[in-house]
Amino acid sequence: VIMGVILISPIHPILKRAAAKHLIERYYHQLTEGCGNESCSNSWCASSVGFNRMDNNAAAVKALELYKVNAKLCDPHPSKKGTASAYLESSAHSNSACSNRKMNHKDVHSVRDNFKDVNYLTEEKVYEILDICGEKEDYSPLIRVIGRVFSSAEGLVQSFRRSKPHTKEELKSLQGKDEDKDEDEKEAAACSATAMEEDSPASSSSSRLGEGSSGENDVQKLAPDEVSVDIEAVRRVYERLLSNEKIEAAFLNALVYLSPNVECDLTYHNVYSRDQNYLNLFVIVMENSNLHSPEYLEIALPQFCKAMSKLPLAAQAKLARLWSHYSAEQIRRMVETFQQLITYKVISNEFNSRNLVNDDDAVVASTKCLKIVYYANVLGGDLDMEHNEEEDEEPIPESSELTLQELLGEERRNKKGPRVDPLETELGIRTNDCRRPLIPFEEFVNEPLNEVLEMDKDYTFFKVETENKFSFMTCPFILNAVTKNLGLYYDNRIRMYSERRITVLYSLVQGQQLNPYLRLKVRRDHIIDDALVRLEMIAMENPADLKKQLYVEFEGEQGVDEGGVSKEFFQLVVEEIFNPDIGMFTYDERTKLFWFNASSFENEGQYTLIGIVLGLAIYNNCILDVHFPMVVYRKLMGKKGTFRDLADANPVLYQSLTELLDYEGSVEDDMMITFQISQTDLFGNPLMYDLRENGDKIPVTNENRKEFVAQYAEYMLNKSVEKQFKAFRRGFHMVTNESPLKYLFRPEEIELLICGSRNLDFLALEETTEYDGGYNRDSRIIKEFWETLHSFGEEQKRLFLQFTTGTDRAPVGGLGKLKMIIAKNGPDTDRLPTSHTCFNVLLLPEYSSKEKLRERLLKAITYAKGFGML
Repeated sequence: VIMGVILISPIHPILKRAAAKHLIERYYHQLTEGCGNESCSNSWCASSVGFNRMDNNAAAVKALELYKVNAKLCDPHPSKKGTASAYLESSAHSNSACSNRKMNHKDVHSVRDNFKDVNYLTEEKVYEILDICGEKEDYSPLIRVIGRVFSSAEGLVQSFRRSKPHTKEELKSLQGKDEDKDEDEKEAAACSATAMEEDSPASSSSSRLGEGSSGENDVQKLAPDEVSVDIEAVRRVYERLLSNEKIEAAFLNALVYLSPNVECDLTYHNVYSRDQNYLNLFVIVMENSNLHSPEYLEIALPQFCKAMSKLPLAAQAKLARLWSHYSAEQIRRMVETFQQLITYKVISNEFNSRNLVNDDDAVVASTKCLKIVYYANVLGGDLDMEHNEEEDEEPIPESSELTLQELLGEERRNKKGPRVDPLETELGIRTNDCRRPLIPFEEFVNEPLNEVLEMDKDYTFFKVETENKFSFMTCPFILNAVTKNLGLYYDNRIRMYSERRITVLYSLVQGQQLNPYLRLKVRRDHIIDDALVRLEMIAMENPADLKKQLYVEFEGEQGVDEGGVSKEFFQLVVEEIFNPDIGMFTYDERTKLFWFNASSFENEGQYTLIGIVLGLAIYNNCILDVHFPMVVYRKLMGKKGTFRDLADANPVLYQSLTELLDYEGSVEDDMMITFQISQTDLFGNPLMYDLRENGDKIPVTNENRKEFVAQYAEYMLNKSVEKQFKAFRRGFHMVTNESPLKYLFRPEEIELLICGSRNLDFLALEETTEYDGGYNRDSRIIKEFWETLHSFGEEQKRLFLQFTTGTDRAPVGGLGKLKMIIAKNGPDTDRLPTSHTCFNVLLLPEYSSKEKLRERLLKAITYAKGFGML
């Protein structure tokens, strides 16, 4: 800070400025190190008796004050060794330069030998110093230069520029300018990597960035994804130098000094807005392939991450655009660097509800840095920016209770729609735009972090959006599907409680009947008629009621809905809706998947209601046995279907069109197809459709076959089912429009939320199952139970899951995440096992033999239907 003050003060003659700098530096060293004379009587010397030690910042301020009043300066004592004596020697040498503008040839040669005039680096300069050091077998001059340059933001920003090659005269001139301005300052900053101390004056140099250095060496206009660093040169230099352990230590120590000053520059001095070349510093440091090494994890890397996390949004976007041009291996190296730090901090600390991982600066900062790499990974992948679904023409109606909410000071959350990440907005992309990233999204998930994250607290920080509390839900890429599902669960439950509370207040104000739940009373034999009619009325009258907690009652049955009745309700509704006889969906025997029936006789309202059912299943944390191709979930997230989506939606058509694209002969002569295609309706009658106007007269040729394929896919996946899908999506959004669903999850994770996991690992279920009523893991009946269950076939296992939990699918994360309880239900008896599907509890009598257990259990799971009171 002091040096910055001096440089912008009105002292304009160069010699006076240099002399003033040296005097202030002498005062500074006198205050921090002393003169070395134990009997010193100077009250402003650290060697004097009774001197009160001060920190570096206080010493810097005091040095400036002492200079202004021309306070006493001590002469160095002969016993004084180390940094101060080296400094005074340099100072005396420079002061002589102030009185004699010209140095003799021998002095110049001495300075050049020690490379004291090198304040920034080029690839050529590094190799020159390396060669000289190699000849002398002494690398200390190179270590000192690296320490000086890499600990100074200004020096590093000016290093390895990508501008046109300079002549020797230009380089000498540029180095001369830097020497006039910063030589002594940087000499004091870091004489060597091993002798660096925290009071290095180099810290002051960075604050001047942007006041004069911008464009000094690099005046050309840079593209949004360009920087002025020669990145290939930086990589070559690192490759040469990092093999030497002593030189590597210089990089490490320099980074420790550099990072706090950079953080200060970005936080308080807005340095990037004055000089965008400041970004060079981060590009250069991140090219160090040893950043994830253990030596960096304790201090250097956490401090650097804190500095990088302070970059303004525009700078983060530029870094993401630059790194998007990197190879997959380079992206993976950076991901591993930040992941290593997060894992190290998580493992080495005991995080819990009182000591939250959200409060760890290093973990938070490295997560923010990982976000930049994440978007670089998205940008560098296979992007589809064009095929976006149109927004709903009619806005989803607001609740009639909105005015009451405003009256109570509780405006509806997220009225402007779901949250969007600011960096995503700055870059103009969405995660869903990326069909295939450079490296898999799964590599960004940090499992140790997910294990220690207190999701209830994190969700609170997510909703409150305070600056001093960080939520990992703002960086959903680092969370696994289980953790994100828990966050979504909290969001849904809190919204349910909010709707319930508002309903109570509304009933008090309006005097209406209290109805805090979304109640559905249905008959098993008429479940579609009863449920969909009721939902249709609610959707028209007051859509906000859809966000109340669902409570299902089967007519004539005694079951109380604590979750299990709802599960069965959803299963029965899905079975009916997707029955091919109804004709709303078509079923492909080869893929075992359903698709919208383009020629269905059902009106759009029926598809809206199906969308509502899917939304309610997510909202009420129920798993559905639905089988859609992935393109349906992509479309729900706002992306249209394209040719590549046909691979799982209609693999036979995909294969045919792929062969058409790859055909080496004459498409027009050999295949004789046109831009008119045919389909069959519900009754098997052919329907013709022109992909282009007068398509039957336009032949498909080698030149236009790509267009034909694209339009064919557009018709099959979008145009032909446009009305049906829009209605379906509208119903889905009626329930989920205020949910962070779209913000947190990718399409494949949405499928997992709705359908659960298809992988049924009963060994994992056995590991996590708990016991009650006198049973334990070692009980005879329990051992026989698991032996019996593991011997079942796939279908029988699914029936058991259905009987015990209300669904035959595993939850997000697999069966290991299912909290099942096996409780004792009396001694040996002929009664069948029973279950509480709401709580995943199996009530198992203590049968006398394994054979009887198997027979009773099979009968129970095969013929189970309906609910009663136990």
